[in-house]
Amino acid sequence: MSKGTVLIVGSNADKLELRGGQVASIGTYLNELVVPAMALVEGGYEIVLATPTGGKPIIDEVSRSAAHFNNSTKAFQAALDFFNAYPAMTKPRTLRSVIDGGLDEYAAVFVPGGHAPIIDISQDPDTAVILRHFHGKAKPTALLCHGPITLIAAVPEMTEFRAALEKDDMAAAKAVGGGWQYAGYKMTIFSDQEEKIAEDQLLKGKMKFYVGDALQAAGGILTSNTQAFEPHVTRDRELITGQNPRSDHGLADALLKALNE
Repeated sequence: MSKGTVLIVGSNADKLELRGGQVASIGTYLNELVVPAMALVEGGYEIVLATPTGGKPIIDEVSRSAAHFNNSTKAFQAALDFFNAYPAMTKPRTLRSVIDGGLDEYAAVFVPGGHAPIIDISQDPDTAVILRHFHGKAKPTALLCHGPITLIAAVPEMTEFRAALEKDDMAAAKAVGGGWQYAGYKMTIFSDQEEKIAEDQLLKGKMKFYVGDALQAAGGILTSNTQAFEPHVTRDRELITGQNPRSDHGLADALLKALNE
């Protein structure tokens, strides 16, 4: 018998515009989506995947590697099989249809990372509706790696806040970032140290803004590992955040613990 249903909010983005007009191919990280999703299913929960368009998330090619599964080709293949065949993965819903169908039926919400959330769901009005519901009901809200940038969708003046971030005007961002429901929460996200490595080795260009700076500008209290790419998970009230791809299992464990309390 199902213990409940968890909503997974995914991105449809696969391109990231960088400073100077460069564009990088990005997407959702396979392990960040599938490891927590599989843990939820194994823990007795049903899952529903929803995206802005209702299309499947685009998997970042960099994440199609056993390296993200403790170098286990078996675990990597199991993740691919789950993403390609598990019913909830093959038939995503739109965010709007989930809202219209009623959010009360969901026990928690989870947002995976990869750079993709920076593009769409972090500035999506439907995402904001979902986040406000889960916050208002104090239901577990878990986000991984770049996933926590999605939280800025709930900034009341999100459009102005986003514009200030992209202009690298943090003073202006702080000025219009008030009233955020997560202000004063402890949280983590892909660190500046890790992002600089990603810029050099993967993106081959500079981000328009660093995601950690955005959360701090809105009023978040950032926690981070001193060593890049080591697992780190932070929980504050209903909010559960993981810092990087290697935090996938820790994030899943923390979410299941919160659900089972």
